[in-house]
Amino acid sequence: MTAPQAYQPLGDRKVGAKFFTADYRVRTGDIDQDMRVRLDGLARYLQDVANDNITVLPFARTDPFWIIRRTVIDVLEPITWPSDFSVERWCGSLSTRWTNMRVRINATSETNEFNPEPRPNGLVETEAFWINMNAGGMPSRISDLAMETLMPMTDEHRLRWKAMNPGTAPAPEDLDLPDREHVLRITDFDPFKHLNNAAYFAAVEDELVDHTDLLDGPHRAIIEYLRPIEPGTHVTVRRQRLDDVLLVWMMTPDEAGELQVAASVSVGRIPDGTPS
Repeated sequence: MTAPQAYQPLGDRKVGAKFFTADYRVRTGDIDQDMRVRLDGLARYLQDVANDNITVLPFARTDPFWIIRRTVIDVLEPITWPSDFSVERWCGSLSTRWTNMRVRINATSETNEFNPEPRPNGLVETEAFWINMNAGGMPSRISDLAMETLMPMTDEHRLRWKAMNPGTAPAPEDLDLPDREHVLRITDFDPFKHLNNAAYFAAVEDELVDHTDLLDGPHRAIIEYLRPIEPGTHVTVRRQRLDDVLLVWMMTPDEAGELQVAASVSVGRIPDGTPS
């Protein structure tokens, strides 16, 4: 695969299915100089929503360990500051060991002295591929209680993994943009010594400074996690612009010192006229 999978809108919620809902508020720590909620800010919102959701689910004790393999973020209308926003979270599809969890974010924009002009309300659709893990860190069968909770939310019960990004990076000599180092900070890691999901998108936001045209309209960001990044790891960022898509590979050295892809990212425009 040399380019991201062709755009397909995310599926809607099953009619009558239960879902989790909560209300939040945009904070200034998640916005850029244009008052837009950055991709790393959206990733933090998704983590907060998942944490809040799991605490009220009946299988919080039987299935407490989950990791994310992929996150898809469709920014159909940017969320800006100041805004309140509501979220809806439900299971979009599942199998016996993993699920696609959908989160819809609807924002209601406001004005203040820093952003006084009326703006459209924000709308972001997301989907994350979650893998159920056991205490030993291995993929595990979802408990019967969790299956009983999640299955009624969707009619798709045979979810399979299929990559959406190119997982192999081109050779650096084949690219116009040179590799660069991305410096990680200890605050980028969670208590389990995993690089925080939002920290990956912070590196992507550094790249988008030179590709702001991709953010001018509806756009999709996809990140797929392929190898863990631990504290002290040197990260090399490789990037390629293909028409309306920016591809980013976050690479780390293996035991032999050879660079391997730890995460692949694509950020691209959503085609005009695509139903949302």
